[in-house]
Amino acid sequence: MERGRRVSEYAEDGTVDLKGNRVLKAKTGAWKASSFLLVYEVFERMTYYGISSNLVLYLTRKLHQGTVTASDNVNNWVGTTYITPILGAYVADAHLGRYWTFVIASVIYLVGMCLLTLSVSLPSLKPPECHEMDVTKCKKATTLQLAVFYGALYILAVGGGGTKPNISTIGADQFDDFDPKEKAHKLSFFNWWFSSIFIGTLFSFTVLVYIQDNVGWALGYGIPTIGLLIAFITFLAGTPLYRHRLASGSSFTRIARVIVAAFRKRNVNVPIDSRELHELDVEEYINKGKFRINSTHTLRFLNKACVRTSSSTSEWMLCTVTQVEETKQILRMIPIWVATFIPSTMLAQTNTLFVKQGVTLDRHIGRFNIPPASLIAFTSFTMLVCVVLYDRVFVKIMKRLTKNPRGITLLQRMGIGIMIHIVTMAVASLTERYRLKVAKEHGLVQNGGQVPLSILILAPQFVLMGLGEAFLEVSKIEFFYDQAPESMKSLGTSFSITTVGIGSFISTFLLSTVSHITQKNGHKGWVLNNLNASHLDYYYAFFVVLNILNFIFFMFVAKYFVYRAEISDSIDVLAQELKEKKWNVSNQAFQVIS
Repeated sequence: MERGRRVSEYAEDGTVDLKGNRVLKAKTGAWKASSFLLVYEVFERMTYYGISSNLVLYLTRKLHQGTVTASDNVNNWVGTTYITPILGAYVADAHLGRYWTFVIASVIYLVGMCLLTLSVSLPSLKPPECHEMDVTKCKKATTLQLAVFYGALYILAVGGGGTKPNISTIGADQFDDFDPKEKAHKLSFFNWWFSSIFIGTLFSFTVLVYIQDNVGWALGYGIPTIGLLIAFITFLAGTPLYRHRLASGSSFTRIARVIVAAFRKRNVNVPIDSRELHELDVEEYINKGKFRINSTHTLRFLNKACVRTSSSTSEWMLCTVTQVEETKQILRMIPIWVATFIPSTMLAQTNTLFVKQGVTLDRHIGRFNIPPASLIAFTSFTMLVCVVLYDRVFVKIMKRLTKNPRGITLLQRMGIGIMIHIVTMAVASLTERYRLKVAKEHGLVQNGGQVPLSILILAPQFVLMGLGEAFLEVSKIEFFYDQAPESMKSLGTSFSITTVGIGSFISTFLLSTVSHITQKNGHKGWVLNNLNASHLDYYYAFFVVLNILNFIFFMFVAKYFVYRAEISDSIDVLAQELKEKKWNVSNQAFQVIS
């Protein structure tokens, strides 16, 4: 009984301190540790969105790039920033662990931010000012100026690749799945995580973009640089409280071994009794702080990898049941992952075309001049309010109806978000059609002059985008973390992050392709430097169709998705499992005494 009591004092999910020792639950983890991470995320998001939200305007106004070129460059950088987390997840899982990968990446991030601030501050690193309506007629930036500016941006992308997949994963690791109370708190963690993101982004889209537009880019980038330094110091301050997971080897290598072994033994029959498959003793997993997974019947072909044969002598010929099931869990997520690409493509429009639309409208409210990028604050504020209401009201109501601790399943929440994206682009298309109509009535098509409409007519599409992301983004990151194997959490988290990157690259491809195709045979084209002569309403209508097709695909793959076996949707079940585990430990202690 004493042994049973002592076990419960420690985190039972395999987490340790930086020296590899078991950690006391009372002194580490939970909200007291994750609060440092939430503070970090506020400042880091302020930094990132302080750059990305207004970047398209810096490229057009200061570096004199055209609308399509600037938008493509923004999407390419955002895409790279959200693709590099795959590399960061690999380094964390296979070599350094999440903590040290994050620390090293943060230093790289800081270096990139300092260089970027320098590039927008020194006159020698920028082309001369130009006030032509068509910025493409202005003097272009030199090769050196572009090299310094883009070099800084892509150093930031490398740093972000190490921080993005690991910071939220470290936060989720602070909650023990074997403790019912901590497990309950973990269900709210990702909602509060996104709330911290929204606070940082809200500051960026209001204060920082105003400073950049009306005071100067040097100060506008200098403030986020200082904020990033504060964020890093805050993270380091919480180090004694953090729980850590040990690096468990390359996820990609383990997945490759299973696929290769199954293919090489494709003619082998899988025994009916799963106990005949190759697996290690449960004690070996417990001693290493890992989880053993029972065999399932989904993707049964991969079970061939753990069938014992006379030639199964290497790791590339014989895998354990747990390795096979981990691979299955990753592969099962891929169709859902693909279904999130198009919604991420829609999100890319907020930092590019949506902002460029705002430049063409009347931005005055009294004497105050609204920066176009500030409209993204409507998206962030909507997300913040909706996430809080979702966690505090919606979940409580739905729990009574569905008996699900989350209120509704993660896939249902994602589906609602995708549906809202359809409505968002429909509203954006109708709004743009009205803007073009007014521009034509006032003879502003050819000269590209300011349309006599308030910039606030764009607010509904930004609000709807925030509502959709409140459902989709939170559930997306929680889904990929939750459904990833315990030893591949960083990889799972990188799945949710890379969808934004891939969506940005798709946006670049679609924008360039549509712009090129629609200008053939003497046509004006849908996307031009002069938006008054463009047809963004057609472009957004095209997105509506694309979203509808994607929603149909999502419904199909969601219908056949199988949640990973050891994840329970019920706090009560988790509590019962913990009770049984303690009973078994106590029973063993009693037998030893007897």
